[in-house]
Amino acid sequence: MLTHYLPVLIFLFIALLIGVVPLMLGAALGPSKPDSEKLSPYECGFEAFEDARMKFDVRYYLVAILFILFDLEIAFLFPWAVVFDQIGLVGFGAMLIFLGILVIGFIYEWKKGALEWE
Repeated sequence: MLTHYLPVLIFLFIALLIGVVPLMLGAALGPSKPDSEKLSPYECGFEAFEDARMKFDVRYYLVAILFILFDLEIAFLFPWAVVFDQIGLVGFGAMLIFLGILVIGFIYEWKKGALEWE
């Protein structure tokens, strides 16, 4: 019964080799010249100056909402437009509801000032 798992174990071993060996080769053979700029934190664009649990400005979250609003809207609108003549009135109504929710999100971001860049 355990012989059935041998191909799976071989596959996992090969996958581990494919994933780990290039990382180890890159670390061993690649140049390593760390300086203060490379070692500094750059997650949010400014130096860390307080506790990690400090409050973030709502604009960080609004940028994420803006990405979802504009990028994924297009991702959903394109397939809908391709089959528009086949989906009928129900598909049209569903897309109107979807666009209505997106417009509500857009209005919320507009009111919060996410579209105003400093």
